[in-house]
Amino acid sequence: MAANPKPDAPVPDILAHAAEVASSAPSIHNSQPWRWEIAGDRLELYAERSRQLTATDPEGRMLTISCGASLHHARLALAGWGWQARVDRLPDGDGDRLAVLQVEGAIPITAEAEQLLRTIAHRHTDRRPVANRPVPADALQALAAAAYAEGARLELLRTEQIDDLASATAHAAEIDAADPAIQTELSEWAGGEREEVGIPDEVIPSRPPQTNVASREFAGSGSLQIGDDHDKAASYGLLFGDQDDQLSWLRGGEALSALWLTAVRLGLGIMPISEPVEVPAGRQILRRTLAYLGWPYLAVRVGVPADDVEQPATPRLPTTETIHKQ
Repeated sequence: MAANPKPDAPVPDILAHAAEVASSAPSIHNSQPWRWEIAGDRLELYAERSRQLTATDPEGRMLTISCGASLHHARLALAGWGWQARVDRLPDGDGDRLAVLQVEGAIPITAEAEQLLRTIAHRHTDRRPVANRPVPADALQALAAAAYAEGARLELLRTEQIDDLASATAHAAEIDAADPAIQTELSEWAGGEREEVGIPDEVIPSRPPQTNVASREFAGSGSLQIGDDHDKAASYGLLFGDQDDQLSWLRGGEALSALWLTAVRLGLGIMPISEPVEVPAGRQILRRTLAYLGWPYLAVRVGVPADDVEQPATPRLPTTETIHKQ
């Protein structure tokens, strides 16, 4: 992750540092589908369509959520360094320019911003079984509050709602397994050794973990060693909003980043579950779970990690591929 810029650094250099931090954000299949452009005192976020998963994500829903997470990382970096930034989302309406950040001046650095910024280096997707300890209720409420502050909501699921999520996920897995284009795309982005993008074997469990909601079946064998625990103590949540459009997906990604980093700060592990939201039938099941009061963006499993051993970091593109100066 980028080192803190000097307080008197030129604004373009500060923005370049923020874009570098933003490149650590989570993304579907670690596709990193964003491009940052530095234009004077502005940092512009673009959807990078060359890294869109066109079979899995033809509408760009997960791409935009991924870019929203990167946007939140950039905002957090600036706040953690003491800079106020104005954010203009979708300045051209729907399109590939998703946001423009402009530094407006110095602000006091809060302890929370500093703490969350430090968690970025430790954030990862934890696909291992969780410990047999329930997640504290106040921690779950903190995650919900973090999502709400970013314009989305986190529905903490009851047992019967977890069954709905499991059903939607299983149905989506059947659809994906029967689609040759999706399977080909999955093999291109997951499994094996990875140097820049995609999900390497070393972070994929060597065998299917025992879970209430099945995890995605990736290509390749996976080499991450896991225990025999079951995730009975895990909590599940559904991140959602009032609308199902590009702006809402972007805000959903910002909310995902906020709740994820809050979870890391509280010593919790997160596993995102996007498969049921990727197919129309799965989204309808989850809309029913929400009593048709919102649109699902992503589900998350929250748990206390079974051990304190950090997984290897997923690979990242060089900044020359994701950050450009105009």
